[in-house]
Amino acid sequence: MEKVYKKIELVGISSKSFEDAIRDAVERASKTLHGLAWFDVMEQHGKVVDGKVAEFQVILKVAFKLD
Repeated sequence: MEKVYKKIELVGISSKSFEDAIRDAVERASKTLHGLAWFDVMEQHGKVVDGKVAEFQVILKVAFKLD
């Protein structure tokens, strides 16, 4: 049987960095999805409050193998 994967979109948010936002999103998704295989970062955004970076936001797609 060939491998088949499904991709879904996630939004990760961190007050520290884009890397933490990615890591947090993938690790959280892995708690309810099994067989995560890879991710693609689609967009990066940030939130500015009082002239300072307050939040890092990433939109990413993760793929997981279907049973």
